[in-house]
Amino acid sequence: MHLAAFPKGYLEEIASPHGMTVYDWIELARDHLKPAGVEGLEFYDRFVHDHSPQELERIRAALDEAGFAMPMMCYSPDFTHPDPVFRSREIEKEKAAIDLTAALGGTTCRVLSGQRRPDVSREDGVRWTVDCIEACLPHAEALSITLAMENHYKDGFWKYPEFAQKADVFLEIIGQIDHPRFGVNYDPSNALVAGDDPLWLLEQVKERVVSMHASDRYLKGGSLEDLRQSDGTLGYSPLLSHGVIGEGLNDYDRIFEILRSVNFIGWISIEDGVDSMQQMVDSAVFLSNKIDEAA
Repeated sequence: MHLAAFPKGYLEEIASPHGMTVYDWIELARDHLKPAGVEGLEFYDRFVHDHSPQELERIRAALDEAGFAMPMMCYSPDFTHPDPVFRSREIEKEKAAIDLTAALGGTTCRVLSGQRRPDVSREDGVRWTVDCIEACLPHAEALSITLAMENHYKDGFWKYPEFAQKADVFLEIIGQIDHPRFGVNYDPSNALVAGDDPLWLLEQVKERVVSMHASDRYLKGGSLEDLRQSDGTLGYSPLLSHGVIGEGLNDYDRIFEILRSVNFIGWISIEDGVDSMQQMVDSAVFLSNKIDEAA
C-alpha cells in the first residue's frame, strides 16, 4: 500500500486560476507531508489550467523533484444528464481527464455517475452511466489507465448530490461493468454520509477496490439518526465534521483488515486537512502506521 494526499482544504483555491498554484501545493506537501510518509499527490483536473505539453512536463518535473508520484486524478463526469449530446460531451471530457492522468504519470482516474436530478429515473440514470463509462474504457485501456468509480457524495461544483450516492444504486452500476481497467475508489466517509455502513459496503466491493480515499467524520453533537434527512440519506450537517483520520466514526482497524484480506496494494489518498495542515499531517502519521502494520 502507498500513501497519497489530496488538498481538500485548498481545493477551491488551487482550482481557481488566481489562487494557490499546484507548485505551491507541491512545495507545501514536500515540507509537511513527505516527512510523515506521504509518497504521492492526488490531483483534481481543475488544478491544471494549462494543458500544453510544456506545462504538463513542468508539473511532472516539479513532482519528481519533490519526490512525489501523481497516482490518481479526481474527475467528476456528469453522465446522468437527459440530453444525449451533453452526455457525449461528458464522455469526451472524461477521456481528456484520462489523457491528463497519463501525461502526469498517473495510473488511476476517477469516474462518477453524475448528478441526482429530480427528473431522472433510477433506470435511466443507471443505464446512461453504464453506457458512458463503457464508452470511456477503450481509451483508458489504450493508455493503461484504470477508471475507478467512487461511492461519492457530491462534487463541490455540482448543484445536486451524486446519483449513485446510495450503496444499492452504486452496486447496481458497478455490477454491470466487467472490464480489467475498471474498479472502485472506496471512501468510507462517503458511505457514512449516505447513511450506509462503510464496512458492509467494503465487504461488497473489496475484490474490486483499486484505490481509496481516506477521511474521517465525527459528531459535534446528536447522533447519526439526528442527521437523517427526509429522503432517508445523510446530508452535510454542521454536526458532522471532518477530523483527524482514526479519531472519528470510521473503524480503520477493520478497514485495513479487510483490505489486507484481498491483498490490496494500491494507493490510499488522504482527503482530510480541511481545518489545518497539522490535521493532515496527523492523519498521514496515522495512516502510515496502519500501512506499516498491514505490510
